[in-house]
Amino acid sequence: MTGYNPYSLEGKTILVTGAAGGIGRATSVECARLGAKLILTDINEDGLKTTLEGLEGEGHSFLVADMTSQEALDEMVSSLPMLDGMVSNAGVTKPSPVKFIKKDDIERIMQINTFAPICLTQKLIKKKKINVGGSLVFTVSIGGVYTTAPGNAMYGASKGALQVFVKNVALELAPKVRCNSVNPGMVNTGLVKNGTYSDEDKQRDMETYPLKRYGEPRDIALAITFLLSDASSWITGHSLIIDGGKTLY
Repeated sequence: MTGYNPYSLEGKTILVTGAAGGIGRATSVECARLGAKLILTDINEDGLKTTLEGLEGEGHSFLVADMTSQEALDEMVSSLPMLDGMVSNAGVTKPSPVKFIKKDDIERIMQINTFAPICLTQKLIKKKKINVGGSLVFTVSIGGVYTTAPGNAMYGASKGALQVFVKNVALELAPKVRCNSVNPGMVNTGLVKNGTYSDEDKQRDMETYPLKRYGEPRDIALAITFLLSDASSWITGHSLIIDGGKTLY
């Protein structure tokens, strides 16, 4: 059938957090290609402008907001139109052996990776900003949920907590709104490219992936668009592992 596309996002308004780069930017690009109207948010205004410039279609907008600020979240949520989808992408990490964990570091990681998406979701639900039939998608991780690694305790704990939250939201919002997560392995984003890992370490780690490479942001974005679309209308509370086979071992 000409024009048939069960993965279309035509007519849907979608909020994407962490949209200034990485998976958030790639998700925004793919959602726009599928017809959605995007509202982008991040703390990085320049990055948001770059993402916005790369979107197909019209009617897109962005909001600069510090997701760790309750005041900023309240202001942002109050300004939002009704949404058909929300994608939570913002995240940070700081590898450290457990014995060297510092309270300031774990608080920052939990604030950004866990508390911010939880609080945003709570406010969206309380303000009734999600349309019936809407879809919430959270970028979690295989780390802390399906795998462990030396130095990954803080990041893993933040993502493990978020995963539990996602499943509870799915149960509470059913049948009106769906809620799922994508759980990537290592993806070529700023978290990988910021110099935390040497090229040698990365190459060695890639060899532990059956597909012998890290993911690209678009690999994750396409899975997110599926979960936002009506093609996944009977999927909720699911954790979609996208890891190049890493968890096969």
